[in-house]
Amino acid sequence: MTVVDAHHHLWQLGGGYDWLDEPALAPIRRTFTPDDLRAELDAAGVTHTVLVEGGRCDEGEAALLFRHAAAVPQIAGVVAWADPADLPLGRYRRLPGAEYLVGVRAQVQAEPAGYLDRADVRAGLLAVGAAGLAFDLVVRADQLGECARLAADLPSVRFVLDHLGKPPVASGRSQPWRDDLARLAACPNVSAKLSGLVTEADWRTWTAADLRPFVLAALDLFGAERLMFGSDWPVCLLAASYQGVLDTMRDLLGDVGDADRAAIFGGTAVAFYQLDPGGTGVSSPLRNA
Repeated sequence: MTVVDAHHHLWQLGGGYDWLDEPALAPIRRTFTPDDLRAELDAAGVTHTVLVEGGRCDEGEAALLFRHAAAVPQIAGVVAWADPADLPLGRYRRLPGAEYLVGVRAQVQAEPAGYLDRADVRAGLLAVGAAGLAFDLVVRADQLGECARLAADLPSVRFVLDHLGKPPVASGRSQPWRDDLARLAACPNVSAKLSGLVTEADWRTWTAADLRPFVLAALDLFGAERLMFGSDWPVCLLAASYQGVLDTMRDLLGDVGDADRAAIFGGTAVAFYQLDPGGTGVSSPLRNA
């Protein structure tokens, strides 16, 4: 059975990932290689993945991620960094491995309020959609309302919410996150990733029960056809192993039907990112550009 991890990273220590300098991130402050990834995927039985930019925020990382995708058969697509106000898609098209590009992402979580309302940002996002690519929303919980407004105004763009918008799992408070998520889920052009939740919980003491209200809320609001599993490895290692994240999500979704489970653990990601796991692994709109 095809199992797709829709969200993970690879990075090189010293390669511009300055956010790893934070003391609490010492356990993941090292290089994570394609070999490290293969070992995790083989052990977990994950057949395909989507490799996502890791916060380096430069175009050089895209070339590196494309090389990784060409070297690792399980990587079915790449979500590279891009500034919507200054899109590098033309430059990306000239890079070896550009056919693996299925989406782009910017670190919106670091931007001030109103960023997604800017005319230049919205023009860039429309260009992303016109190119046949998706846009990953990595945002704070307080930005979900802004995301909902954006998605409603740009129905031609496919958006996916990373990490369910980083809900306050550690506090256990689901509001106002749930109401804001409902506004975003009301936009049919938006999907969401069941990813990154263990690191929004207490890293040392979390249990599956802490995650359950947030996972079930997402299932209720989006439905399985717009939800996809993501490990957020290696960031997840701050709180859980790769296998631990996968097992926990399977446990939390134990009551859903077979068709819904197949969607969350593969089908949704394949459809959303337009992957081709039965063939070359990717059907990027840049393949024949």
